[in-house]
Amino acid sequence: MGAQIAGPAPLRNTALLGLGVHRPERVVTNDEICEQIDSSDEWIQSRSGIKERRFAKPHPEESVVDMAITSARKALEAADITGDRVGAVIVATSTYPNQTPQSAALVAHALGTGGAAALDISAGCAGFCYALGVASDMVRTGTEDYVVVVGVERMSDTTEPTDRSVRFIFGDGAGAVVVGPSDEVGIGPTVWGSDGSQADAIRQEPDWVSFADNPDQKRPWIIMEGTAVFRWAAFEMGKIARQVADKAGVELAALDAFVPHQANLRINDVIVRQLDLPETVAVADDIIETGNTSAASIPLAMEKMLRTGQVRPGGLALLLAFGAGLSYAGQVVKMPQLAQ
Repeated sequence: MGAQIAGPAPLRNTALLGLGVHRPERVVTNDEICEQIDSSDEWIQSRSGIKERRFAKPHPEESVVDMAITSARKALEAADITGDRVGAVIVATSTYPNQTPQSAALVAHALGTGGAAALDISAGCAGFCYALGVASDMVRTGTEDYVVVVGVERMSDTTEPTDRSVRFIFGDGAGAVVVGPSDEVGIGPTVWGSDGSQADAIRQEPDWVSFADNPDQKRPWIIMEGTAVFRWAAFEMGKIARQVADKAGVELAALDAFVPHQANLRINDVIVRQLDLPETVAVADDIIETGNTSAASIPLAMEKMLRTGQVRPGGLALLLAFGAGLSYAGQVVKMPQLAQ
């Protein structure tokens, strides 16, 4: 018999050890958005709950990589972990403009990790929770001790300024967490999935190869079938939220916070009613000031809840992300520390 392969280390508990975010300084009001689309502040707020959003500085300033690095450094500070202890960096984004190299490699280098594993995940608005599931499993099985997870987007680059259906919805920003070992369970099992039969509901059109072949056509932009997305999210994600809680062995009434993807305030209101959450469960509403930041949405919403005292570090929160793919992912977690 040949040499035996060593088995994995004993499974460990994992937790969110620190959280940091980057919010661009530029605030873009509904009135400013309406200078280029046929809409109004009243209409936007009634349909989405959004009052304003943040846009990053013009390219190349405040890039996807820049925002990812800033948020990750804050997360490391909050976790009291130095970059050289990080074994992997995972960046969830759909708006990094280069196909290669992956943004995570640049982030890992800037954090001083000394050559950590680095990968990007593209799962639309579900990207952060996808990446969090991968990171938790890496730490749980002993592959790495500490993993930095970043959700970051420049959605202002990918939405056509005169498109009334999408321009008012999206914003820019970044959020990061440090995942590491813990004495107790701080990150529950991930529930995730997709419905590729509805992939056209949120899409890029045209693709970049077609555009390169015919640059006289409209450049690629995000296209969204709003009604289809609303119906899918509003009437399916409540079921997924229950699955997340059940898999974690947690009663919904025992939660301190519910952090759904900040896609649309009306969608989240429907989900909350379906779940029949008691008033003791705080519900994230970062979309009002931040808009839909896709993969950055969940960590940005968590940060607001912690910063404003809606929930405290250690509080029990159900994260639920959903979007392009159509894809979804969620976990029950204990809320992390913020950088001081």
